[in-house]
Amino acid sequence: MCAFSSTGNAPECLFENRQPRPACRDAVSWSRGIPLTLTPQPRYLGLDVGSKRIGVAVSDALGLTAQPVMTLERRRNPREDLRSLARLCRKYEVVGIVVGNPLHISGEVSNQAAKIQHFAAELGTLSGLPIHLWDERLTSREAHQILYQAGHARQDHKQMVDQVAATLILRDFLEGLKSREQGNEGTGDEAETE
Repeated sequence: MCAFSSTGNAPECLFENRQPRPACRDAVSWSRGIPLTLTPQPRYLGLDVGSKRIGVAVSDALGLTAQPVMTLERRRNPREDLRSLARLCRKYEVVGIVVGNPLHISGEVSNQAAKIQHFAAELGTLSGLPIHLWDERLTSREAHQILYQAGHARQDHKQMVDQVAATLILRDFLEGLKSREQGNEGTGDEAETE
C-alpha cells in the first residue's frame, strides 16, 4: 500500500509491519524487501487479412497475451484499409505488425497468400513498421471451433471469427518470441519482410 509520508514528500510503501520502503514507481511491489517491477514489452498488432474483412488483435503491454480489437470491413480502395490499420498502429503504439500468411497445407504460397504479402508490404511501407508474416494455416478453422465451444451460433461467427483468428495468429507469434528468448529454436513458422 502506498501512502504519502508524514513529511508530505514522496509516497512511501507501507506493509503489514508498517515499515516504510522506498517510494513506489509505476507497478512496483515489494516481496521480501526486493522490488518487483513489471517491465512493459513491445506491443504488436496481429492481422487476419481476408478479401472482405480484416480481423485485428493487439498484444498486451506485458507481451503475454493477445486480445481481439475489431473486425475491419474492407473498402473498395485498399489504401483506406491501409490508412485505418496505420492509425491503429499509432493508437496502440505497436513496434511491429504480424500478418497471417495463408499458405497451402503443403506449405506452398497460395494466390491469396501472394495478395496478402503484397498488402503487408504496402502496410509496412505506409506505417514504417516491420512486418512479420506468420503461418496461419487452419487458424480460421480453429477460430470457428472456439466460437462453437463458447456457444455462439454459426450465423454470429461472421463478425467475430476474423478477430479470433487474428488473436490466434498473434498468440502463436508471441509464443514463438518467448521460445526464442528462452534460447529455444522457435517454430520456424515465421518469415519477415520490411
